[in-house]
Amino acid sequence: MTEPWAIILVLVATTLGSFGPLFMKKASAEFRLHPKHLLKNKHLLIALSFYGLGTVLFIPALRGGELSVLYPLVALVYVWVSLLSVRFLGEKMNPMKWLGIALILLGVTLIGLGA
Repeated sequence: MTEPWAIILVLVATTLGSFGPLFMKKASAEFRLHPKHLLKNKHLLIALSFYGLGTVLFIPALRGGELSVLYPLVALVYVWVSLLSVRFLGEKMNPMKWLGIALILLGVTLIGLGA
């Protein structure tokens, strides 16, 4: 059985981890594949920090539940990234993207109900 605290921790991990791609996009504007430039790219360092934090929070959540229930929740990252991209990057959503988000939410729900 999957504990509620493990589900909550995965939701927090996916929310924090979804800021990684947002800062990765910002980092791409000043990206240079050279160690000196990589260490000076503050958006890249922030992105990696968010990815790392999300991963570190996910690991203890695995103690509290079944991998087959918790891991599909990681798909929510796609939902959070889409919404954050609209909010912070000014990207546009169209009906197909909204349908994709709805299908992700439906899939995660169905997997959760099957637990």
